Amino acid sequence: MLYEIATLTVKLGAAAKAVAGIGEYVEASEAKGTLLGCWASELSDLNQLLVLRSFADHEAWRSERERALRSSNPFGAGEAITQMNFDTYAPFPFLPQVTPGKYGSVYEIRTYRLKHGGVAPTIAAWEAAIPERVRLSPLSIAMYSLDGPPRFTHIWPFASLDARAAVRAESVAKGVWPPKGGPDWLTGDMRSVIALPTAISPLA
Repeated sequence: MLYEIATLTVKLGAAAKAVAGIGEYVEASEAKGTLLGCWASELSDLNQLLVLRSFADHEAWRSERERALRSSNPFGAGEAITQMNFDTYAPFPFLPQVTPGKYGSVYEIRTYRLKHGGVAPTIAAWEAAIPERVRLSPLSIAMYSLDGPPRFTHIWPFASLDARAAVRAESVAKGVWPPKGGPDWLTGDMRSVIALPTAISPLA
């Protein structure tokens, strides 16, 4: 199983039309991936749509990436898109596959740059910590990058920004989070996007 986040920067005021195009594009007969999430950025860089899809294997992923790169109308939103970025991931192996459903009105998509050699110890630290952490709020997915510099991304749903702040404070106060030893492998380069589910998002 592979995951991909396509980050599409769109023209001001074009998001709704772009989302409709994305919905048709990912459901087309020739599409290879499975749409799991489609969010609009709210805090961080604006006018971005983040599209999370899963792929059964490398061949399906490669075919779909080429489809986007060769198309004059990628994601059915070519006129609206000003920039496309792709990140390919493998899931932390102890986690279940992403399960679509209604989990919250606010999603945090957070990426940490890792020191070299940090992938394996980070996965181990998370595996030890996640059972207690998800008692406080669910985790959609945690995954490590297969391209570019070493890094990992995790996606968490929350009922609201206030709920996010409360859960984060509680997890630290209880010693549940961050995972013990996990921060030792971070470079300090970390980015977070607060995003809202769009009308086509299976994670909502």
